Parts: sequence; structure tokens; C-alpha cells
Amino acid sequence: METQTSTSSAATGPLQGIRVLDLTSVVLGPVATQILGDYGADVIKVEPIEGDLMRANGVSRHAGMSSIFLAINRNKRSLAVDLKTAEGRQILLELAAETDVFVHNMRVPAIERLGLGYEALRAVRPDIVYCAATGFGQSGPHRAKPAFDDIIQAASGIAGLMWQSTGTADYVPTLMADKTTGIVTVNAILAALFHRERSGAGQYVEVPMLETMVEFTMTEHMGGLAFEPPTAPAGYGRVVSGGRKPAPTSDGYIAMLPYSPQQWLALFRRVGREDLARAYDLSDRHKLNAAVRDLYRELNGLTPTRSSAEWVAICDELDIPATQIWQIDELPEHPHLKAVGMFQAMDHPSEGALLATRPATLFGATPAQIRSGAPLLGQHSGEILAELGYDAGRIERLRSAGIVKEPVPPR
Repeated sequence: METQTSTSSAATGPLQGIRVLDLTSVVLGPVATQILGDYGADVIKVEPIEGDLMRANGVSRHAGMSSIFLAINRNKRSLAVDLKTAEGRQILLELAAETDVFVHNMRVPAIERLGLGYEALRAVRPDIVYCAATGFGQSGPHRAKPAFDDIIQAASGIAGLMWQSTGTADYVPTLMADKTTGIVTVNAILAALFHRERSGAGQYVEVPMLETMVEFTMTEHMGGLAFEPPTAPAGYGRVVSGGRKPAPTSDGYIAMLPYSPQQWLALFRRVGREDLARAYDLSDRHKLNAAVRDLYRELNGLTPTRSSAEWVAICDELDIPATQIWQIDELPEHPHLKAVGMFQAMDHPSEGALLATRPATLFGATPAQIRSGAPLLGQHSGEILAELGYDAGRIERLRSAGIVKEPVPPR
């Protein structure tokens, strides 16, 4: 496994030359801005003096540099500044004048109280792309409510689907709403930059979590609600209660997906169950869909008789999609992920040896890359202020007054 040294190098991605002023925190916004940084943008992460809350969440070797923070804040420079002070706000406005994209995930009334709403930033940079990643769309009654991943999973129907499917309301055990909305935020920013490239005009962009996740969830679950009047309840029956589940094997679990009538028949015959091949009328896909729960019940009765590796081999032979169930601790040893170098060893200046996932998207001409690891709180404060023309004495005065902060080496 090749080791990546976590020091700044020249950007090579397609967003090289784009500057992003990042007022996001926790997960949603940092996921989005990290992708922009991976794509080559110069991302300035503006943090409060006490730092992003996510610095404390996860596993830590040193305080303030948690595993989650490390995972979603690479390729960024950290400026720690008190935006509640007039001088702190002035620093941000001066940066905004030299910025292509401004993105935040604060509640809109809060960002307006700071004097950093769209109109304030457009006054100093008329063509700025200003993106607000909100919890709820600002035209609705919930516009000022706080929103976190659990709340959005519950409000968007995801926890309800778990209830419908398993009998117990539950959250998907990953930050699905945060990360999905983060990816949509990247798409929105890229589209707005493309519009600016063609027209010369910036714009205000809003990406609300609830609406984003309702669109995400209802893609396959509109069901009978797609028609007026509704012809059936909402929900994609095959997903909610169609019988597909990881199947137990003699040494673990396997995901198997015979997708056509021909594949089901071939699988039953390959394992010597001609009786099952004869028992079901699989002459077309409609008949397959009608019998799918029974078919998976039969399959789950067969899989414990062989190991996961044996079942994968059979499915490979028949060109049936299949994989063993991988535990997350095992993923660095997944043969495909090892072959493509998905996990990279890194040497971080303060955290030492780390393991990280690389950018998954591949650009033939402008490769995305890890140029630097997640920064210490305020690691680049002096550097960024110097770029604005602040001399050493002025920077020291701001530091002494507590308006900006530079890092204390980890203990």
C-alpha cells in the first residue's frame, strides 16, 4: 500500500483555481467542501475559535483531530476567526471579495445576524456562487428549525420505511441524510459555477436537507401516489417486503441476486433442485415478481448448506450477481478495493500514520487527489491573513485579542 505524504502540493483537479470559502461544520457541509477540495479547489475552512464540533466526535489520537474530522476535512486550510466581532466579519468579507464559492450550513436567520447573508457577500463579489445547505426549505414553516441526520431520516420517510419493513422504526446506521445532501450540494455548486462560466453571473443556491432526502427516498417509493387519484399506497413492495435479505451460509452471509427467470431456473438446477425449478411458473418477469418472496424463502433454505465462497463461485459460473457480506473492518482487505488502491496510507504532520479512503471519482486529464490532511484548528490563519495583505504586527494583534487563533501543538 503506497503512503501519501500529507503535505500541500499543487492541485491537479478540474477545480484548480477555484476558491471556496467554507463556513460549514459537522458533516453535511464538510463532506461537500472536501469533495470540492479533492477536485482541486482551494478550500478555506472558516472555523469558530473553539473549532468545528466534529473535531471531538469519533476516535482520536489527539484532542481536536477525531477520526470523523480527519475523514471529511482533508484538502482544506483552516482559518479560526471570531465572526461575532467586527474585525472578524471584515476578514471574512475581504476573503469573500477574492472567492468564487461561499457555502454554509447554518440556519439562515443566524447567518443573516452575522451580516454574512447573500446580499452582503454579493456586495463585495457580485458574481459569487452563494450556497446555503439548510435543514428545511426557506419557503416552508419549518425553515428555522434545527436539523440533524436523525431528524431528516425520520421526517423524510427513511425511518418509517424501516418500520414498515421490519416492524420497528429505526435509522439507517450511516449518516445517510448528511452525506447524500452533501453530494447534492456539490452538484448544485458545480452547476452554478457552470452557469457563471457561460453567463458571468453568480447566484444564490439553496440545498434543503428534507426536500433533498424526500426526493431521494420517493424515487422508487412513490408507488400508487404517482397517479391522481392514488391507485395504491406508496412504497416499492419489492424493497419494503420483497424477501431480499442477506442469506445465511455455513460460514457467514451472502448477497445473491438472481435477476431473471432464467437465472433462478439455472441456479436451482445447478444445485440439484430440479423440483424447485418445476415448482414455479417463471415464464415471464410478471410471474417472477409475483413469486419473488417465495423464491427468496426457498433460497434462504438452501444457502446454509454451502460456504459463502462456494456460493460466490456458483454465482460467478452462472453470471448471477453475488458477494459475501463484508464487515466494515474487513474492507481494506477487499481484493477489488486493494487492487484499485481505495485505502491509502498517509503520513499526517500531527497525527502520524493514518489510513484514508481516496477520492473515488477518476478524472482522466485532471485527477482528484489528497494534497493535504485535515488541518489543525487555525493552522493556516496567519498564512491566509498574510495573503490578504495583513502584516505580521496586525496578525499578532488579532491573535492577542482572540479574534483569530493559531494551533496549539497536540499533546
